[in-house]
Amino acid sequence: MELRSAAQSLQPQPRRDRRRRNRGQQRESEPVSDTSPTSAPLSPNADATMQRIEVIAQSLEQVSIAREPSASATPSLQPGPGTGTSIGSPRPRPKRGNGKDEKVPPSKGSGGIPSVSEAYLQASNVVSQPLGEPQNLLVVIDLNGTLVYRPSRTAPRKFLTRPHAPLFLKYCLDTFTVVIWSSARPENVKAMCEAILPPALRRRVVAIWGRDKFNLTPEDYNLRVQCYKRLDKIWSDPVIAASHPAYLSGGRWDQTNTVLIDDSLEKARSEPHNLIEVPEWLGDLNEADEILPQVHDHLNYLSMHSNVSACLRANPFKPRIGYRRATAAASR
Repeated sequence: MELRSAAQSLQPQPRRDRRRRNRGQQRESEPVSDTSPTSAPLSPNADATMQRIEVIAQSLEQVSIAREPSASATPSLQPGPGTGTSIGSPRPRPKRGNGKDEKVPPSKGSGGIPSVSEAYLQASNVVSQPLGEPQNLLVVIDLNGTLVYRPSRTAPRKFLTRPHAPLFLKYCLDTFTVVIWSSARPENVKAMCEAILPPALRRRVVAIWGRDKFNLTPEDYNLRVQCYKRLDKIWSDPVIAASHPAYLSGGRWDQTNTVLIDDSLEKARSEPHNLIEVPEWLGDLNEADEILPQVHDHLNYLSMHSNVSACLRANPFKPRIGYRRATAAASR
């Protein structure tokens, strides 16, 4: 049934039995009705429809109020990550104009939204010193939007590979220490890595992390939640820590020697000056500016400085327009 206008919905609605009783009198005595839209009567089922709309609106309001359970409430039973829909009232999923779910902030149980520590800011607010020889870097690389593109969330294992991605990964593995960290589910991360990395190179990746490494609650795990890549989680992991080439003599990964490569500045909120932010790749196989070769050059530049966070704070990565044309001309 279609409601004709907002003005019509405000008109008094005659009861059905009264209209039946007086139908004959109305036909004889009433003047011809005004044909303007505001005076036309609603269809017979409008009253019931308006009641249903009011009930739905009240339900939505109750859901939005009950986003988080109270501290004293009995916790709802929820399955572990990746086991299906959680039991209990889920948080609402805001919609974008194209109908796709917007990302929602993580709950307090998932750590909330991180902030930059004062100690981190102070350590990055210095002058990075040039080195006589390159230092080894810990390079943490994202997948979706950075190296690959997944056209559909309903087919997460079907994706395109960004130009130069396999060669770029080989260069990183040959030169630095590499961790892959994606907010995709572990099974999808595994599929992507198997497609873009041959087994011999994949075994050289220190750690391949997925959605299960963000400390999300079961509810947040199954929602489209904004994930944050807190680098202190990387630095404190025993396996990754032991991959430092000078680990036995006290060498550790920290903000002076770690680079996060991602297409989202928001994900690096806790350590923003360790990020090489690349433009999100949306599947253009003829990418004009060849981003990954430029990232290759910037990594080499960072490796020649004593403090990555200070160096990136002073000289953030900025993609160069017309990079392909410039390099092609130089090679002639």
